[in-house]
Amino acid sequence: MKNLVIFASGSGSNAENIIRYFAQKPEFCIKKIYCNVPDAYVLERAKKYGVPAQVFNREEFRNPEKILHHLQEEATDFIILAGFLWLMPPCITAAYPYRIINIHPALLPAYGGKGMYGHHVHEAVIAAREQESGITIHYVNEHYDEGAIIFQAKCPVLPADTPDDLAARIHELEYRYFPEIIEKTILNTEEEV
Repeated sequence: MKNLVIFASGSGSNAENIIRYFAQKPEFCIKKIYCNVPDAYVLERAKKYGVPAQVFNREEFRNPEKILHHLQEEATDFIILAGFLWLMPPCITAAYPYRIINIHPALLPAYGGKGMYGHHVHEAVIAAREQESGITIHYVNEHYDEGAIIFQAKCPVLPADTPDDLAARIHELEYRYFPEIIEKTILNTEEEV
């Protein structure tokens, strides 16, 4: 059994998609949702599926005796970031090398880094008149969006696209690929050990 936890900051549509996907996989368990926003809708989604949730603040996040301690107590094998906006602290990245997986709504290394999330990314892609965008699934290290790339999928950026149009296309890619790539990555990691 592989124990997964999800960190999220917002509405949690990717988190819900991951929960539903792994509900059909008895060899995986979504142990908990961690959230840094007390009124984020992801907490309602967690409740709907009976997944425990924990809200935390910045001080608890950075203190190895708090969140890291909980992760270790829960025998966490992998951490999934699904719309989580804070930089993971060194105590967590050091404890889980190549075991923290994030999704980014652009083709990294372009349009990554601090402040590049959600609509900020789509606005920048459109402003630069890019002809394609997509998603990047990558490992997390101590820097924003700089961990090794696991998988990318592309979609066109059409001349008349608004950020909302592009976001809808990106969400389709996220929902289609993220859970499957998480599963493959974990299984491949276990084969290498």
